[in-house]
Amino acid sequence: MTHSTFCDGIVRRDFVRLGLTGLFGASLSLPRLLKAEAAAGQAAKDRGVSVIYVFLKGGLSTIDTLDMKPGAPAEFRGEFDPAPTSVPGLQICDLLPKLAGQLDKAALLRGFWHKNSDHGPADHYMLTGYFPQAGFNPSLNPNNVRPSLGSIISKKLGPQGAARSAAAVPPYVCLPQTHNSAGAAYLGATCAPLSVEADPSAPDFSVPDMMPPISLPADRLAARRELLRRVDQLHQSAEVQANSRAKSASVFQQRAMDLMLSPAAKQAFNIHAEPDKLRNEYGRHTLGQSCLMARRLVEAGVRCVTIEHSNWDTHDGNFTTLKNQLLPQLDPAVATLLRDLADRSLLAKTLVLVTGEFGRTPRINKNAGRDHWGPSFTVLLAGGGVEGGRVLGASDERAERPADAPHGPEDLFATISHLVGIDPSEEFHTPEGRPVKIVNNGKVIRGLL
Repeated sequence: MTHSTFCDGIVRRDFVRLGLTGLFGASLSLPRLLKAEAAAGQAAKDRGVSVIYVFLKGGLSTIDTLDMKPGAPAEFRGEFDPAPTSVPGLQICDLLPKLAGQLDKAALLRGFWHKNSDHGPADHYMLTGYFPQAGFNPSLNPNNVRPSLGSIISKKLGPQGAARSAAAVPPYVCLPQTHNSAGAAYLGATCAPLSVEADPSAPDFSVPDMMPPISLPADRLAARRELLRRVDQLHQSAEVQANSRAKSASVFQQRAMDLMLSPAAKQAFNIHAEPDKLRNEYGRHTLGQSCLMARRLVEAGVRCVTIEHSNWDTHDGNFTTLKNQLLPQLDPAVATLLRDLADRSLLAKTLVLVTGEFGRTPRINKNAGRDHWGPSFTVLLAGGGVEGGRVLGASDERAERPADAPHGPEDLFATISHLVGIDPSEEFHTPEGRPVKIVNNGKVIRGLL
């Protein structure tokens, strides 16, 4: 097992125990996840768009990658050089050559900003669209004050197509684990993500809580079904009179077993079915294989996949870490994802979002690193109705502040809602009955469409 530690002292897991993580940090059973599919409301304007959110935990240094400032003083501009892309006149870091070749499919939202430069609150802001309220505790798992993007989509749209009525896949999946702020908040456990809690790049990757190993014989599956039936009988005899919901729970338990037997679910999570050549192109690392798994999942009907990748918290040795570790993973992973989605005619119906919770300080610190910086950074978006090959907004000459057309998380979430077909002005209700808007008064960024 490996761990990475951020500057706040919190250990982030790269490889964690297999399991399904629920709304309250305990194991969330598959039957309860299946209830999300049955309970999800269907939006009248559903556009059939799925979302892949690549969340670079710790904060991508966009001044060194997507918004370079080669004319700035040395203590700002950094060690890397800009290079041309597939979009005439547009340059990004020369350490991202594969991504540069795919930027005709993507848009860069430069001069993006928000008001917080602390990991926990900024994470929550970028994963929910709402700045957390007073008393927010980032160390809780989950710590959602507001529902995450995936939970909102799960509630309003459910899974795609045939997956709505079949025992196939859940609407919301987190890879390779679930971020503390990626939960459902007041929307409840039925809108919580299915958390894979396993590294897709591992040679023996599987999701045993959702389905048995690929090689498990059918007779053993039948035996498990019979065991489940007997356990249900015991539960019903003891509890059915005291709990009128027991019968309903039994139905979802049966569907859970159906899901284990479902060829569609089995295939969606079987990353080993992918050709070695394509797996190599994505990169044989956690980020690359998570992006490949995300493509498989949206192809199977999952509506939102959130990928958490760390550690981008480059306070020390920013340039060495980016050059030798992080960018060699980011470049093939995102570039191949965009190309693969386009090759399969999926990009038009899949919105890809790549960002951290903030950027890094324009001024390089004494440790050759960059610190947290919420006042200006860049977000990459592609597909799902976003026009590729364009740049919207700009930062100033040192990437310290937006120079024009500043946008923040509220606008980003309004835009995502518009693209997937959710009315951003619609309201949810807390358990106390208090109305809360899906989006906190953000405006759709029309220039991206």
